[in-house]
Amino acid sequence: MPRFETTERAILGTRTASVRATPSCRGLALLAAALCAALPTIALAQVKIGLVLSLTGPAASLGIPARDTVTLLPRQIGGQSVEYIVLDDASDTTQAVQDTKKLISENHVDAIIGSSITPNSLAMIDVVADGETPMISLASSAKIIEPVDAKRHWVFKTPQTDAMMASAIAEHASTHGVKTIAFIGQADALGETFYTEVAKFAQLHHINVVASERFNRTDPSVTGQVLKILATHPDAVVVGAAGTPAALPPKTLRERGYKGLIYHNHGVGNNDFLRVCGADCNGTFLPASPVLVAAQLPADHPAKRLALDYIARFEALRGPGSVSAFGSYTWDAGMLLSNAVPIALKVAAPGTPEFRGALRDALEATRALADTNGVVNMSATDHLGLDQRARVMVEIKNAKWVYQPH
Repeated sequence: MPRFETTERAILGTRTASVRATPSCRGLALLAAALCAALPTIALAQVKIGLVLSLTGPAASLGIPARDTVTLLPRQIGGQSVEYIVLDDASDTTQAVQDTKKLISENHVDAIIGSSITPNSLAMIDVVADGETPMISLASSAKIIEPVDAKRHWVFKTPQTDAMMASAIAEHASTHGVKTIAFIGQADALGETFYTEVAKFAQLHHINVVASERFNRTDPSVTGQVLKILATHPDAVVVGAAGTPAALPPKTLRERGYKGLIYHNHGVGNNDFLRVCGADCNGTFLPASPVLVAAQLPADHPAKRLALDYIARFEALRGPGSVSAFGSYTWDAGMLLSNAVPIALKVAAPGTPEFRGALRDALEATRALADTNGVVNMSATDHLGLDQRARVMVEIKNAKWVYQPH
């Protein structure tokens, strides 16, 4: 990165000039040169962070805000320059694995942020565990970090879990008199894990699940699935999907005259989803990141100040109304690393297995760190560290996110 390359050249240039200025003291000059050759290597050690993001394919609306946020992340942490290497997994699990292997074996990164989606993040776990490289996922499923076994020992995440969001949906539905719900979700790990959590919390609130359907991210129609759902006359429908493909079920439900409540997964928290779904999403609900409604939050909400700060930075870069939850998850990953890197630097130099291990330990030891989504308190059994303050209920009204107080 140009700024730090310039600094390195300046320091090395000064060192060479200093040695040449004392030809009469050849022995001292050689000793000084040897000492100087060692010291700048430590001072200029570079932290490398790799990112595996879904910049193309069905999940691009999640990955692009994350990529844009990378330009806002710090270029220096703990006195060391930081390089960010961004690779596109094309919303594909095989490509995500290949990208992860490349970052570890060829780029020798100290940590990885990504992927944007659950299936890809799950596929990356074996690779980062084998490479003993800490990873901070930007995807929702609790299975990415639970249970914290020998492989997930290296894995962390910043988005709220599907369990946290499913419980919020069940609570909201119960208070609105819902007795029966139907589920339609993606035919992948995100859809399956979210359904499991929705069904569990529905049962806790004495709500019956009367239908469960699946669709693929690239499907042009879900009419067949919606007709099966409508035949059960549910009080509410929960859509377990992320990004713009998640707009297809609610649009089809409205086209078929459905008048009940519709809930979304928090994977729809960006303006591309609002644009694609349009008026068909008016009056629908989702549990979401506080970032979506930061200006509407009460003054004492722990995420409000930092969320507003991030929004101001991002909108200065991409324009008013451009912010999304998915960019904020990347920003929070940057905050975690900004907190952990200086601690790891006390143990070892970047680029070494010892540094990666120390960085992992420092991430796990994160306590009382406020970020744009809440307050992080991690532990050996919790690699997310967020509590219920990290979720808010939001209604979509006229293509706007509207905060719903308890």
